[in-house]
Amino acid sequence: QVQLVESGGGLVQAGASLRLSCAASGRTFSSYAMGWFRQAPRKEREFVAAIDRSGASTWYEDSVKGRFTISRDNAKNTVYLQMNSLKPEDTAVYYCAGTTNLIITATPRGYRYWGQGTQVTVSS
Repeated sequence: QVQLVESGGGLVQAGASLRLSCAASGRTFSSYAMGWFRQAPRKEREFVAAIDRSGASTWYEDSVKGRFTISRDNAKNTVYLQMNSLKPEDTAVYYCAGTTNLIITATPRGYRYWGQGTQVTVSS
Protein backbone atom coordinates (compact mmCIF):
# COMPACT_ATOMS: atom_id res chain seq x y z
CA GLN A 1 0.00 0.00 0.00
CA VAL A 2 1.20 3.51 -0.73
CA GLN A 3 0.22 6.87 0.71
CA LEU A 4 0.38 9.95 -1.50
CA VAL A 5 0.79 13.61 -0.52
CA GLU A 6 0.61 16.40 -3.10
CA SER A 7 2.15 19.83 -2.80
CA GLY A 8 3.01 22.81 -4.95
CA GLY A 9 -0.38 24.23 -5.78
CA GLY A 10 -1.21 27.90 -5.56
CA LEU A 11 -2.65 31.01 -7.14
CA VAL A 12 -0.91 32.23 -10.28
CA GLN A 13 -1.65 34.45 -13.25
CA ALA A 14 -2.31 33.11 -16.73
CA GLY A 15 0.92 32.23 -18.50
CA ALA A 16 2.77 31.35 -15.32
CA SER A 17 4.24 28.01 -14.31
CA LEU A 18 3.84 25.70 -11.34
CA ARG A 19 5.41 22.39 -10.42
CA LEU A 20 3.32 19.95 -8.45
CA SER A 21 4.96 17.23 -6.43
CA CYS A 22 3.50 14.01 -5.08
CA ALA A 23 5.49 12.25 -2.40
CA ALA A 24 4.82 8.58 -1.83
CA SER A 25 5.43 6.55 1.27
CA GLY A 26 6.73 3.02 1.24
CA ARG A 27 9.62 1.22 -0.39
CA THR A 28 7.86 -0.02 -3.50
CA PHE A 29 7.14 3.25 -5.30
CA SER A 30 8.71 1.95 -8.50
CA SER A 31 6.05 -0.76 -8.68
CA TYR A 32 3.31 1.83 -9.19
CA ALA A 33 2.33 3.57 -12.36
CA MET A 34 1.31 7.10 -11.48
CA GLY A 35 -1.20 9.58 -12.79
CA TRP A 36 -2.35 13.13 -12.28
CA PHE A 37 -6.04 14.02 -12.38
CA ARG A 38 -7.90 17.24 -11.77
CA GLN A 39 -11.37 18.23 -10.73
CA ALA A 40 -12.91 21.63 -11.25
CA PRO A 41 -16.05 22.76 -9.38
CA ARG A 42 -19.20 21.01 -10.62
CA LYS A 43 -17.19 18.87 -13.02
CA GLU A 44 -16.10 15.27 -12.99
CA ARG A 45 -12.55 14.28 -12.19
CA GLU A 46 -10.55 14.18 -15.40
CA PHE A 47 -7.28 12.68 -16.54
CA VAL A 48 -4.28 14.97 -16.96
CA ALA A 49 -1.20 12.77 -17.37
CA ALA A 50 0.27 9.38 -16.53
CA ILE A 51 3.70 7.79 -16.34
CA ASP A 52 4.78 4.19 -16.27
CA ARG A 53 6.84 2.55 -13.54
CA SER A 54 10.22 3.35 -15.00
CA GLY A 55 9.36 6.81 -16.29
CA ALA A 56 10.08 5.79 -19.86
CA SER A 57 6.52 6.26 -21.13
CA THR A 58 4.11 9.13 -20.55
CA TRP A 59 0.59 10.02 -21.65
CA TYR A 60 -1.27 13.33 -21.67
CA GLU A 61 -4.75 14.69 -22.06
CA ASP A 62 -4.94 16.65 -25.30
CA SER A 63 -5.49 20.07 -23.73
CA VAL A 64 -2.24 19.89 -21.72
CA LYS A 65 0.05 18.38 -24.35
CA GLY A 66 3.04 20.62 -24.92
CA ARG A 67 2.37 22.59 -21.72
CA PHE A 68 2.52 19.97 -18.94
CA THR A 69 5.23 17.41 -18.27
CA ILE A 70 4.94 14.44 -15.92
CA SER A 71 8.10 12.90 -14.51
CA ARG A 72 9.18 10.77 -11.59
CA ASP A 73 12.19 10.17 -9.42
CA ASN A 74 11.97 6.68 -8.02
CA ALA A 75 14.94 7.28 -5.73
CA LYS A 76 12.97 10.08 -4.07
CA ASN A 77 9.58 8.33 -4.24
CA THR A 78 8.17 11.38 -5.98
CA VAL A 79 6.20 12.13 -9.11
CA TYR A 80 6.04 15.63 -10.56
CA LEU A 81 3.78 17.63 -12.82
CA GLN A 82 5.47 20.63 -14.42
CA MET A 83 2.78 22.98 -15.66
CA ASN A 84 3.74 25.79 -18.03
CA SER A 85 1.67 28.40 -19.85
CA LEU A 86 -1.15 27.97 -17.39
CA LYS A 87 -4.64 29.01 -18.42
CA PRO A 88 -7.69 29.89 -16.33
CA GLU A 89 -9.32 26.66 -17.50
CA ASP A 90 -6.55 24.73 -15.73
CA THR A 91 -8.02 25.85 -12.42
CA ALA A 92 -8.90 22.75 -10.39
CA VAL A 93 -7.90 20.56 -7.50
CA TYR A 94 -5.09 18.35 -8.75
CA TYR A 95 -4.75 14.80 -7.47
CA CYS A 96 -2.01 12.28 -7.91
CA ALA A 97 -2.93 8.63 -8.07
CA GLY A 98 -1.16 5.31 -8.15
CA THR A 99 -1.93 1.92 -9.57
CA THR A 100 -0.34 -1.51 -9.65
CA ASN A 101 -2.46 -2.52 -12.64
CA LEU A 102 -0.50 -3.69 -15.64
CA ILE A 103 -2.71 -1.61 -17.91
CA ILE A 104 -2.37 2.13 -17.33
CA THR A 105 -5.64 3.91 -17.97
CA ALA A 106 -6.94 7.44 -18.14
CA THR A 107 -9.95 6.69 -15.96
CA PRO A 108 -10.01 7.40 -12.22
CA ARG A 109 -11.30 3.92 -11.39
CA GLY A 110 -8.09 2.52 -12.83
CA TYR A 111 -6.18 3.90 -9.83
CA ARG A 112 -6.50 2.56 -6.33
CA TYR A 113 -4.41 5.04 -4.36
CA TRP A 114 -5.10 8.76 -4.17
CA GLY A 115 -3.67 11.83 -2.52
CA GLN A 116 -5.74 14.52 -0.84
CA GLY A 117 -5.32 17.02 -3.68
CA THR A 118 -3.76 20.43 -4.09
CA GLN A 119 -5.56 23.52 -5.36
CA VAL A 120 -4.36 25.26 -8.50
CA THR A 121 -5.99 28.57 -9.35
CA VAL A 122 -5.10 30.48 -12.50
CA SER A 123 -6.35 34.04 -12.79
CA SER A 124 -6.86 35.81 -16.11
